[in-house]
Amino acid sequence: MARTSVLPSSSALSDIAPHLLLLLCLAGFFAGFVDAIAGGGGLITVPAMLIAGIPPLQTLGTNKVQSVFGAASATIAYARKGHVNLREQLPMAVMAAMGGALGAALATIVPGDVLRAIMPVLLIAIALYFAFKPNLNDLDTHRRITPFVFGMTFVPLIGLYDGVFGPGTGSFFMLSFVTLAGFGMLKATAHTKLLNLGSNIGALVVFASFGATLWMVGLMMGLCQFLGAQVGSRLAMRTGAKLIKPLLVTVCIAFTIKLLSDPTNPLRLWSLAMAFDYLPGN
Repeated sequence: MARTSVLPSSSALSDIAPHLLLLLCLAGFFAGFVDAIAGGGGLITVPAMLIAGIPPLQTLGTNKVQSVFGAASATIAYARKGHVNLREQLPMAVMAAMGGALGAALATIVPGDVLRAIMPVLLIAIALYFAFKPNLNDLDTHRRITPFVFGMTFVPLIGLYDGVFGPGTGSFFMLSFVTLAGFGMLKATAHTKLLNLGSNIGALVVFASFGATLWMVGLMMGLCQFLGAQVGSRLAMRTGAKLIKPLLVTVCIAFTIKLLSDPTNPLRLWSLAMAFDYLPGN
C-alpha cells in the first residue's frame, strides 16, 4: 500500500454525515477494545473511514491519530497494574518510534504490492502458531535473545513496517515477545501496546508533516478508542491468555480474509493467473 502523494483535504468533520460520524465513533470504540487485547484495530477503523468518504492517504494518516489514543490508553491501564515498566521499556519505545517514522518516510518508495502479497502468508503463519503452540499461557518462558539485541533489531524493524504498511503490527510484536523474549501472553500484550504507541507516534509525526491527517476526525475517534481500550485492557487483565490467544488468532484470520478479498491483491491475482494457466486449452 505505497503512498505516492498527499491529496488535498476533501473531507472535514462538517462534510461527514451525522450517521457516518456515529459509525466512526463506534468503530473507534470497538477498535480500541479489540486492539487492547489482540491488536488489529486498523482492520475496523480504516474501512470505516474509507466508507465515510475520507481519501485513502488521509485515512492512513488520520488512523495514526486515533491509534495513538488507543495505544496510550491500553499502555496506561497495563502499566497501572504493573504489567509493563514504562521507565525500563522507554528505550524500546523510542526505537519503535524511530522505526515508525522511517517507515512512514519510506512509504512513497517501498513497493506496496510486495507487502500486500506477503502479509496473508505471514498472518496465517502467526495464527497457526498461536492456535496450535502448546503451553501458551501467562507465564514467562526461556528468553532466546537479550533485551538489548531485541530492542536494537526486531523492535525498530517492526516499527518500520508499521510506518510503511501497518496491518498486523501488533501480531508481529506479540509473536516476537512470546517466541524471542519469552514473555507470557498478558505481559507480551502489555509491552506490545507500549511499542505500538511508539511506532504510531513516529509515523504520525511524518504523516502530519505532509498534511495527511484530519485532526478533528482523528481526535473524535481517538477519544472513543481511548474508552474502548480501557474496557478491553481491563478485560484482558482479568482473563489473560484465555481471551488473548483466541482473539489474536481470530484477528489474524480476519486480516488475511480482508487482504485476500481485495481484487487487486497481488497474491490473489497470481493465484488466479496460475489457475488459468492450468485450465485445459491454455
